[in-house]
Amino acid sequence: MEIILLQDVRKLGQKDDLVQVKDGYGRNYLIPKGFAVAATPSAKKMHAENLKQRAHKEQKIKAEAEVLATKMADLKLIVGAKTSSSGKIFGSVNTIQIAEALREKGFEIDRKNIALPEDQIKEIGKYKAIIKLHRDVKVDVDFEIVAE
Repeated sequence: MEIILLQDVRKLGQKDDLVQVKDGYGRNYLIPKGFAVAATPSAKKMHAENLKQRAHKEQKIKAEAEVLATKMADLKLIVGAKTSSSGKIFGSVNTIQIAEALREKGFEIDRKNIALPEDQIKEIGKYKAIIKLHRDVKVDVDFEIVAE
């Protein structure tokens, strides 16, 4: 089944992508939840027209994201965490702490747009986070976990 995504769906595609999914997944989950619409010929025509009209705005947004990416390229974050004497973190460091550290540096990034190399970071050390500023613009930010 071919569908048009109305919003970003993790591990499937971005908003306005035309993707192929299994019939049951499309009919029983994506379409009823409002994540997608069936890609009928008329829906494809409307989708093409909407994309054409949005192309100029998209270029402007992408240019702004690239400028922000150049500002963030050399950024080094320090995230404090409570640790044991052996360097293990009580709990874990996740995208919420990275988003707060970015906010302190003056960058307002939603935590959903931050990807960590590991699901849970449980030791002090240096890591990289991938920050998605735009569907085509991603930037790696170095961060270090230190004991508080």
